[in-house]
Amino acid sequence: MGLVLTECAEARSQRVTTGVETWVDRETAGCEFKDERLGRRFCKLLAQIGSDMGQSIPLVCQDWANTKAAYRFFSNERVNEADILCGHFEATRGRVATTEGPILVLHDTTEFSF
Repeated sequence: MGLVLTECAEARSQRVTTGVETWVDRETAGCEFKDERLGRRFCKLLAQIGSDMGQSIPLVCQDWANTKAAYRFFSNERVNEADILCGHFEATRGRVATTEGPILVLHDTTEFSF
């Protein structure tokens, strides 16, 4: 799929050795992007969005430069859905594999009729 996020991986390994691994580290551990800079931007963007769930991108990015970078990331032709979700899928598989007993999967099938 491309280059492994070496810089994020190095930062992650430093946090793991100190016991300060974040949820962003766990969710992006399996991500690979075609360019290392895209991986760094994704880690930063995920942390920003995760810090204030449900808010708009301009609100969580807090300034014009970060907002513009987020929109550039999402419109980049070298980034696709598989690149973004592969780390999450890998982390989910790991969580499911370590769970004993039933697993509850929530699925929203809400429909609106106007």
